[in-house]
Amino acid sequence: MESLFADEAFDRRPRVIAQGAVWLPGFLDEAAQSWIIRQYAKWRAGPVPAHATSIAGHPMSVKTIGLGWHWQPGRYDRRARDVNGAHVLSFPDWMTRLGRQVLTEAAEVVAEDSMFPDHAAQQWGLVPHLYSPDVALVNYYDAHAKMGMHQDKDEFDPAPVVSLSLGDTCVFRFGNTDNRNRPFEDIRLASGDAFVFGGPARFAYHGVTKISQDTAPEHGRLDHLGGGRINITMRTTGRQ
Repeated sequence: MESLFADEAFDRRPRVIAQGAVWLPGFLDEAAQSWIIRQYAKWRAGPVPAHATSIAGHPMSVKTIGLGWHWQPGRYDRRARDVNGAHVLSFPDWMTRLGRQVLTEAAEVVAEDSMFPDHAAQQWGLVPHLYSPDVALVNYYDAHAKMGMHQDKDEFDPAPVVSLSLGDTCVFRFGNTDNRNRPFEDIRLASGDAFVFGGPARFAYHGVTKISQDTAPEHGRLDHLGGGRINITMRTTGRQ
């Protein structure tokens, strides 16, 4: 019975989820996943620890580390003033290169889809050489963590958001730009998957409804954290 719900039992071909949104299953190979998980251990050591950001006085169930900028609802800052006042770690150059690789593959998927015109990827902002993210929000989800439907709209620059998943599989709900209700699609994001959304989908509501325990592959296991999932989202703040 368990095999019916394994990731391999679902359609995991790269595909366009909505105009501007592309899912790239298995984008990160085993070595890349293991390496990034080791980087997370360094980020977690500070100077700003992983912390639960509060929204309207209520702490989120995920724990966040900011690279390049520190995020609070409605603002970005170079210091984590709501945590310990320390400067955040810089945004790593390798992450920019990785984000551009995601956009390159996403643009290829769009180009291969006969439903869209030749210049669709460019119109959606999936232009690798122009992509210069300056912040990454690194979220750790334990087995019980969730994230409600929300829009990423605290950035001045509407460049695409690039998401990378590590660890246990999650159910990622990707919706519409008008509200938190249907239409939406539930996608099983597994360790190594990439997801990008820009253009018409840049402000789509999205969230995480469930973490599937003990689904991480050997090279993506987070046993040292008690299991769970790491999600990295790169954005371009448009701030100085």
